[in-house]
Amino acid sequence: MVDEQIRRHCEQIDRCNQRGGRMLSVVDLIEAGTLGPDLAAYALAAIAGGASFLVGAAPGGAGKTTVMGALLNFVPADVPLLPADGMASIRQAAAGRDGRRCYLCHEIGAGPYYAYLWGAELRAYFDLPAAGHMLATNLHADTYEQARRQICADNAVSEQALRRINLMFFLSVERSRRGVARRIEQVWESDGARPHRLIFDRPAGQALGTSELVTDADLSRARETIEAVGASGARRIEDVRAAILARLT
Repeated sequence: MVDEQIRRHCEQIDRCNQRGGRMLSVVDLIEAGTLGPDLAAYALAAIAGGASFLVGAAPGGAGKTTVMGALLNFVPADVPLLPADGMASIRQAAAGRDGRRCYLCHEIGAGPYYAYLWGAELRAYFDLPAAGHMLATNLHADTYEQARRQICADNAVSEQALRRINLMFFLSVERSRRGVARRIEQVWESDGARPHRLIFDRPAGQALGTSELVTDADLSRARETIEAVGASGARRIEDVRAAILARLT
């Protein structure tokens, strides 16, 4: 039986779902080849440690919301997920009276869609880590440069605020007669103070580099957790969340 905290957590992940069906878990994504166990362990160690993140892919249907949802299962147990659904909720979060939260922007983009942010709302959203909060979002961008242009040039978010998005994952999607293959192509990392640097580059054959966010001990523990969750038979996001928390808390 899934407890109430996990139910509420996964309910917020499900609210991101725009295409129907169940939201996929990290176990599903590893089996599909979207990312490997080592990269999953790195993401788990960083996000469980409080890292904010975004997922980018230019085409619609590339799977960025799916990947974001799977990674949200790595957020610490004591950090509730909440939507950043407009300036009122962002200002309340900035006041910092309710403790640390992870605020979800369903997409960086203009338009009258739920929890989409642009302009002044996006700038206020990017200031929330200064109040102690985590952020998770996605956007239509294939590369770090495209993401930076949308966020900093188009929306006037400061470079310092951009660096507080500790992880940026960029996806590719390939369609063929055999189906659709989605892959994490690059990962960029910042410690929150220094500029982002490329830490994983699949097309170049680059293995995961040395992290400024994750210690070797954290990474080893996260690898063990990913292996144990995969072996447990858990697939649904609720079951995977429960399995992760059982290992990390």
